Amino acid sequence: MRIILYLGKGGVGKTTTAAASAIRSAELGYRTLVVSTDIAHSLADSLDVPLGSQPQEIVPNLFAQEINVLEEVREHWGQMQGYLGNVLRKQGMNKAVAEEMAIIPGMEEVVSLLHINKQAKEGQFDRVIVDAAPTGETIRLLTMPESFQWHVGRLRAWGDLTLRFAMGLVNKFVPDKGLFTGLDKFVDGVNELQVVLTDPTITSYRVVLNPEKMVIKEGARAVTYLSLFGYPVDAAVVNRILPGVDSDGMGNTWITEASTDPYLHHLQQIQARYLGEIERDFYPMPILRSRWFDKEMVGVARLRELAASLFADRDPGTIFSTGQVQKVEEEGEDFVLELPLPQVELDKVRLTKRGDELFVSIGNFKRELLLPSILAQRDASGATFVNGILKIRFPPVPAVETA
Repeated sequence: MRIILYLGKGGVGKTTTAAASAIRSAELGYRTLVVSTDIAHSLADSLDVPLGSQPQEIVPNLFAQEINVLEEVREHWGQMQGYLGNVLRKQGMNKAVAEEMAIIPGMEEVVSLLHINKQAKEGQFDRVIVDAAPTGETIRLLTMPESFQWHVGRLRAWGDLTLRFAMGLVNKFVPDKGLFTGLDKFVDGVNELQVVLTDPTITSYRVVLNPEKMVIKEGARAVTYLSLFGYPVDAAVVNRILPGVDSDGMGNTWITEASTDPYLHHLQQIQARYLGEIERDFYPMPILRSRWFDKEMVGVARLRELAASLFADRDPGTIFSTGQVQKVEEEGEDFVLELPLPQVELDKVRLTKRGDELFVSIGNFKRELLLPSILAQRDASGATFVNGILKIRFPPVPAVETA
């Protein structure tokens, strides 16, 4: 079983990339489901077929669906929500507010992920390819299983206290054992989900980019957070590369055929510069590239063209990389950011930090990193280079002395 999630800034081409990947996978003989977790669904538009909340076959081996989050919440949480809502209403809370308060934060995200995992296991699919929501929502979605368990722990503790101190009111205030049994099963599902989402042999995350400054920054931040939480990123996808823009895959770019139109030639120059930045900043991650088409990539036939541009003769289900792009470790009170880099001499490394941006200069090589908040609030104190890994140390912020 393989689960592949495509994420990135809104409008970069996640949906078409996911759909194209699914079409190629199905044509290779794998029973494939492509599913959208974005509330603003566009998967049906991309495939040019109407879709519902249940998988439906589009072409042989290819199934597609757009998850109805509200329907999923009712199925997984409806009984417990009804119980909690009743308790809150008895305390004088407005019915609509009570039902809203009875949903644990992140429930929508958790049930979407649980549904994907369920389809992968029970739907007899070889692969599930996910058209994820924009980056910020997807990062929140992926971190929800962990915070969800904290909220469930508080709920269970509340139930235990009620049982212990209010035995005479059990029938009135405490749900029957079946409800908490169902809650336990739900939590077991979330625990299993966390294992699946962080297993690089099952799940891969791919960041979709365009050669544009803001898109690159958001993609870099996404990779940092995914690495921080242990989610395996195996590739980046660069869409909409203009004709005539080329590179060697190591950050060196050029224009093979300059446009005679000054406006388009200027765009070629901009894209060449940003394509070089992507190859340097996302090293050593494999990068899949697709050219800019002169037509809308809508419908199965055109999505096949996109798949050919992205993958050539490769299988989109391939695990393109198992090495971690970066990770954060704790050493005493320090955090240490570890970056795999080509062999360099340490005396040529220079660090510059500005807010949540860290600039690593190594001779003529320069890499910009977007730091997670736990590192952004600290200063980088120095770097060491061991066995191809650059380790940057972030000690705790010194305590402010008061008079």
